[in-house]
Amino acid sequence: MKAVNCTTGNTLADDVSIADTLFTRMKGLLGRSDLPSGKGLLIRPCKGVHTFCMQFPIDVIFLDKANRVISLAEGLQPNRMTKVLQGATSVIELPAGTLSTTNTSVGDEVVIA
Repeated sequence: MKAVNCTTGNTLADDVSIADTLFTRMKGLLGRSDLPSGKGLLIRPCKGVHTFCMQFPIDVIFLDKANRVISLAEGLQPNRMTKVLQGATSVIELPAGTLSTTNTSVGDEVVIA
């Protein structure tokens, strides 16, 4: 799957995996040594994430049910956690630096197809 910021026209990731079962959501990116450019992980449902036991920083996009960006976490370092956002229905985890290079902001619309 591909994730595109429709507001800016920029591609967030060309290869998005989906974590939508209890096991895949719990596992997330754990066990990986990195998240290469162009890759991403869509976690749904999800209202917050952590990076405990991870080895690399990530960018996180929080989406509401209309796939609008309601919050961002840039460069979330290992062994940290985000706040829980009640309005979030899913998140996209991306390589650190993706949000700045794609000019992604709160209010943008994201399409995953």
